[in-house]
Amino acid sequence: HYCLRALVDKGWVKAHNFRANPNKLGYAYLLTPAGLDAKARLTVRFLRRKLDEYDMLRAEIEETALKKEKDK
Repeated sequence: HYCLRALVDKGWVKAHNFRANPNKLGYAYLLTPAGLDAKARLTVRFLRRKLDEYDMLRAEIEETALKKEKDK
């Protein structure tokens, strides 16, 4: 609830009349346009970080393979 409230306060999530809704499990939280923009920016940063990690791991694997090949 604390995190969701912060997202609502930032204007990234819209949640109205939750207390009045008898079906709390079926309640939908909607991302606002600002929330969608923030989510897209976070996704791009995440994917860039993962691609960098992948490139580093691939280079490390290639380096290890070359060392093993030289040791033969």
